Amino acid sequence: MAYIEFTNVIKTYGSGETLIHALDEATFTVERGELAIILGASGAGKTTALNILGGMDGATSGTVMVDGRDITHASERELVEYRRSDVGFVFQFYNLVPNLTALENVELAAQVCDGALDAAESLAKVGLAERMGNFPAQLSGGEQQRVSIARAIAKNPKLLLCDEPTGALDYQTGKQILQLLQDTCRRDGITVVIITHNSALAPMADRLIRFKSGKVIEMTLNEHPTPISQIEW
Repeated sequence: MAYIEFTNVIKTYGSGETLIHALDEATFTVERGELAIILGASGAGKTTALNILGGMDGATSGTVMVDGRDITHASERELVEYRRSDVGFVFQFYNLVPNLTALENVELAAQVCDGALDAAESLAKVGLAERMGNFPAQLSGGEQQRVSIARAIAKNPKLLLCDEPTGALDYQTGKQILQLLQDTCRRDGITVVIITHNSALAPMADRLIRFKSGKVIEMTLNEHPTPISQIEW
C-alpha cells in the first residue's frame, strides 16, 4: 500500500445547473518519503486535492488513504488530531502572527502536538538561527517563508503539504525555499507534496502528478530528480 492513495475522488460544489466538479474522479498515489509535485493550471483542482489530503475539506465521493488511515470517513475529532499530529502546512502567504517573534511563532505550533521538535533547532535547520528574536515585519519575504517552514517541521509531521510556497517570492528566494523543501524531504524522510503551476519545477520531483479540469491526466516517476540549483525558469 502506498503512503498516500487518492482514489476516484470527486468534489462538487453547488447543485443543479450550478454544479461544479472541482475534482472529477482524481486518482494518484505517493510513496513514503517522496517529494511529489502536483502540477496544473489555475482551476485544475490542485488546491482542492491538497485541502482534502490535509483534512481541511471533505470529498463528495471516493477514498483518501494516508498511512493506512481512511481520512474520507474520519470524524471531525479524528481529522483535528490528523491535522495536528501528522500534517505540516506551508502556504503561499506565510500566516505568521505579527506580534510574535520568529521563535514564538514556531513555538506556538509546537505546543499543539505531542513529539514536537525544539523550536530553536527547527529555525536553525532553515537558516534562521540569528533571526529568532525578530518579528515578521523585520524579516524579508523569504525569511518569513522560512519561519513558516520551520513552524511546519517543528510539529515533526509525517506529511508536509505546500501550496504554491514560492508564489509570493522573487526568483532567487524561491529557489532557496524549494531547495530547503527538497533538502528537508531527503534529510528528515518527510513525504512532501508541493502544488504549483510552474512546469519548470517538474524535474525536482520524485513523482509528478499532472492535473487538468479536476482529473489526473498523468503521473510519472523520476529516478534521478534534479537539484533545484540546476533548474532555471
